[in-house]
Amino acid sequence: MTPRSVSSPKKFLIGAGLFDQVGDYLAEHGDHVFIIGDRFFLPRITERTVPQLQAQGLRAHVETFAGECTTDEIERLTAALQTAGCNVILAVGGGKALDVAKAVSHHCKLPQVLVPTIASTDAPCTALAVIYKPNGEFDHYLFMPHNPDTVLADTAIIAQAPARFFAAGVGDALATYFEARATWRCNGTNLILKRPSRTGLGLGEMCYQILRRNIDAAMGAVRNHAVTPALEETIEATIYLSGVGAEAAGVAAAHAVNNGMAVVPALHGAQHGEKVAFGLLTQLVLENAPLDEVEEVIRIIKAAGLPLSLRDFGLTEWVEAEWRQVAKLACDKNDTMGNMGRPISEQEVYDAMRAANSLAERYHD
Repeated sequence: MTPRSVSSPKKFLIGAGLFDQVGDYLAEHGDHVFIIGDRFFLPRITERTVPQLQAQGLRAHVETFAGECTTDEIERLTAALQTAGCNVILAVGGGKALDVAKAVSHHCKLPQVLVPTIASTDAPCTALAVIYKPNGEFDHYLFMPHNPDTVLADTAIIAQAPARFFAAGVGDALATYFEARATWRCNGTNLILKRPSRTGLGLGEMCYQILRRNIDAAMGAVRNHAVTPALEETIEATIYLSGVGAEAAGVAAAHAVNNGMAVVPALHGAQHGEKVAFGLLTQLVLENAPLDEVEEVIRIIKAAGLPLSLRDFGLTEWVEAEWRQVAKLACDKNDTMGNMGRPISEQEVYDAMRAANSLAERYHD
């Protein structure tokens, strides 16, 4: 029988100023660092981080992340690492940059230290990478045997990021409990292809309760680039509890719909967590969830400033052919709609997305 599972990074640390101590954590694994950095953060890496590492006796080779987690980008960075001869990986950036680093680490069998600069997804803690096509459409999941070695969530860095990215992390984390619950009920498959664990369900529920309690104060803090207890708790929820909870308990319709939404051209600029939040509304429609539950989810979405209805994404019209393609992809046998506990047709998903958008409009103002 397939076992239940719980998996996690070896170390997860959260606090202000952690990035300035990154050399201490890298030195545990190697002395020649391959740095993958988002271009937005590259000046700090080259001007501060590299000299700090050199002062500790560590060599460094820096590569700029090209912007999309594709097979080509993974192969490019893998070749660069092998040429440089590095023995430990440091990735600094958003979720896609960290996913690329995890994939490179997997292929090269090297330890990794991840530093998220935004809290837009739970990517830092999971043992999978979301691989996209060059045009930005979802391609496939890459499953890896190990979680990252060390994740450093520097709250001082994350608090400086635009509020939209922080809100996207809230949207991604908000779905964690509801997808975990759906997967648990049907004894489905979690993100490492094992059965969901009670621990995963519990972490998902804790994640949801932290968001309920802190969302208003946390958004106030991040909009003012201030580090507060509410912000720190919420970052722990969006990065750790959401990632480890989802990996141990599984995802369901919300993420399947998000993956399908990648085919809508007007949504190519939308954040992962923004689309997951709409996917969650769709999932709640499919479940015929209690009204008070739906209203609490909508309250959190609005407090975070996330898109509620599709017009908030900038969609001016509903193009039926596009949304039928979304439904088709969401129901793909290789996606996670199967964790809903019953067969769900493309027509049901299409109708649920229309109903979710109508529901969002009713609560819009």
